[in-house]
Amino acid sequence: MQFDPRPATPNDLHAVEEIVRHAYSPYVSRIGREPGPMLDDYAALIAAGRLHVVERNGTVQGLVVLIPQHGAMLLDNVAVAPAAQGTGLGRTLLRYAERATRDAGYDRIELYTNEAMTENIALYARTGYSETRRVEEKGLKRVYMVKILP
Repeated sequence: MQFDPRPATPNDLHAVEEIVRHAYSPYVSRIGREPGPMLDDYAALIAAGRLHVVERNGTVQGLVVLIPQHGAMLLDNVAVAPAAQGTGLGRTLLRYAERATRDAGYDRIELYTNEAMTENIALYARTGYSETRRVEEKGLKRVYMVKILP
């Protein structure tokens, strides 16, 4: 199944917030508070052109947030609607993030996730990311990872 990410628009805001809520709410009990992505200002990310979405049958099913940094692109968030999980959409969004990173002139993509999100850490490792460090920031235990792009 082919998915083509497009820049999010203000009309996508509600769907984006719902996807994020569903994707991250299971981690609240593990972490003891809402994960960072649940607190982000998605209207501002949309306005800044940092958020891309994928639609299927006219409904937003997934999203990716990319933020240019000094020397690397930050993969700030990737999330998939529950109905689209297991369809390959998450991997498609990760491939899109890598393509957008290369198109922006970077050869590395970085991310961080909470150490309690063990499934995400394993997924990123399987897709070529390497752990670079673990730190506590803003009261959260974060795992930083990087992928050098060919």
